[in-house]
Amino acid sequence: CRRFEGCRLRAYLCPARVWTCGWGATGKDVKQGTRWTQAYADARLEVDAWLHFREAARISPVLWLCPDDISAAIGDFVFNLGPGAYRASTLRKRVDAQDWQGAARGLRKWVYGGGRKLPGLVLRREAEAQAILNAAKQ
Repeated sequence: CRRFEGCRLRAYLCPARVWTCGWGATGKDVKQGTRWTQAYADARLEVDAWLHFREAARISPVLWLCPDDISAAIGDFVFNLGPGAYRASTLRKRVDAQDWQGAARGLRKWVYGGGRKLPGLVLRREAEAQAILNAAKQ
């Protein structure tokens, strides 16, 4: 998450027009004017990343048995886009079927924010796809 989120200690509107703070955190406690310390942002990322991975694994229990890089890639996707997007996606179906080639292709489709293709999301999805493909080879 850190590699692609960056950290901003003052709340800002992300491309999807959602108030965001720290390492990409959103929620009821993040609104215009929110300010965090670096220590809080770091701690919040640890908690949020774990919660999003856990939610991804609840939706796709196969993730508990997958190599760490696959679980981390899908956890990062859920951190970035939320469990609802993952639950409703064909990506989830590919993960559940352990179709790693299909999962990598599916990840690469999720590169739009606020209605436009974002270079940062292209890089993020490619990194997730490569992590899955590399782990699946082993």
